[in-house]
Amino acid sequence: MSSYCDIAPDHPWHGSYHDSEYGFPLRDDHLLFERLVLEINQAGLSWLTILKKKQNFRRAFEGFDIDRVAAYGDEDRQRLLADAGIIRNRLKIDATIANAQRLLRLRSEYGSFAAWLDHHHPLAKQDWVKLFKQTFRFTGGEITAEFLMSTGYLPGAHQPDCPTFQIVKELNPPWMR
Repeated sequence: MSSYCDIAPDHPWHGSYHDSEYGFPLRDDHLLFERLVLEINQAGLSWLTILKKKQNFRRAFEGFDIDRVAAYGDEDRQRLLADAGIIRNRLKIDATIANAQRLLRLRSEYGSFAAWLDHHHPLAKQDWVKLFKQTFRFTGGEITAEFLMSTGYLPGAHQPDCPTFQIVKELNPPWMR
């Protein structure tokens, strides 16, 4: 069975993501929010579809500015549902807005999304999934696990013999602490 580390390098879309983003620790709330939204939107679709639409998502959600997205109303929902550049799924769009609103509350309590993640780290995968289901919308087991692996909170993004594994390791992601 092939791993992402086997198939991604040199791929026109997966290569760059594998080599410079996947598994790399993130601290910036807008980038963490972006990754959460992209993982939610990937549900039922291929990651390649999401990678191809990533810039469209950034444009549609105003750079994943949490304050702005949290303030979205019906007009914004309609704009997003009409935007062919993103995934036009009402449940996913509503989850994005609700999750931005939740992040505002977490930020007021913990200081940032990253600080909230750090506060709960380390947890076993099943405990992370339970926490995410209690905290966010549209975050099942696969979405939560991929979000946490892709942002450095759970191991497994790269095989130990992958050159990118060594780069990530030097960045001391949370799962290694």
